[in-house]
Amino acid sequence: MKKLILRYHFFIVGCISFLLQSCNTKFRVWVGPGGQQKIYNLKYGEHKRQKMDVFLPKDYTKDSPVVLIVHGGAWTLGRKEHMIQIQKMLFENKIPSINMNYRLVSKRKQITYKQQLEDIGLVVERFNSLAERAELIPNNYILLGESAGGHLALLYGYQHSDQVKKIISLSSPTDFYSSEYLNSFYSKYTSPTFQKVVGSKFDHKNVSEAFKEASPIANITNVPTLLFQGNQDFLVNQHQGLAMDSALTQMNIPHKLVFMEKTGHAPRFFSKRKRDSIIYPNILEWIKK
Repeated sequence: MKKLILRYHFFIVGCISFLLQSCNTKFRVWVGPGGQQKIYNLKYGEHKRQKMDVFLPKDYTKDSPVVLIVHGGAWTLGRKEHMIQIQKMLFENKIPSINMNYRLVSKRKQITYKQQLEDIGLVVERFNSLAERAELIPNNYILLGESAGGHLALLYGYQHSDQVKKIISLSSPTDFYSSEYLNSFYSKYTSPTFQKVVGSKFDHKNVSEAFKEASPIANITNVPTLLFQGNQDFLVNQHQGLAMDSALTQMNIPHKLVFMEKTGHAPRFFSKRKRDSIIYPNILEWIKK
């Protein structure tokens, strides 16, 4: 017990040092039985959006992966609080987690998905500096993202396989450039959004290489990947998930597709029954396997 208390004491001391540097008045900490902690609005950068919530349950092991949660919102909206139910579920299952905000896409502010990937990198860097205090291993992350956050999780995870051990992608866009995408009705109403996300003009007849660079399906590396896709998802067409599953199969990458009938977009909009019977069990199995 003494070791457990010291673990959390030293971790929060490290967090407070970031607090003092940032003068963030919304920073708060909940401490529960056995030294478990929920640390809210810890800054990882200077932008007002660059904050994260860190949940440290009791009795995790040193080699426990840290699940880094990336919210959705079409890259231009959303906040970490939208993913709180998943973070609470992980906490109840003794899995350490980080739930992050990130800068939102803005043409005026010249923020694209690349700056959002940078924010994930900053979170990793910040938590790595605190990992020893929490008796955890640096660069031992599982990325979990919903919708646009799943797109970011896939891209960052494939580009940083030295840091990310697994990826969990829920209702995520995967393809902005292939002929299958370009010839689909889906491309007609999503390409204006992707144009803002990528920060480059979208031309159906001559698609810029930038859209391939932004497509997870064109950037796959050997990171085990869990995909969720609903067959009635009108925001992210089912072929996005199916095409990703096919590409992972062809490349012999360890993966699993959970394809759900009569299901729409993003797990936080699903029924509680479906969430508890399908989503959460598959997430926990993937983390622990």
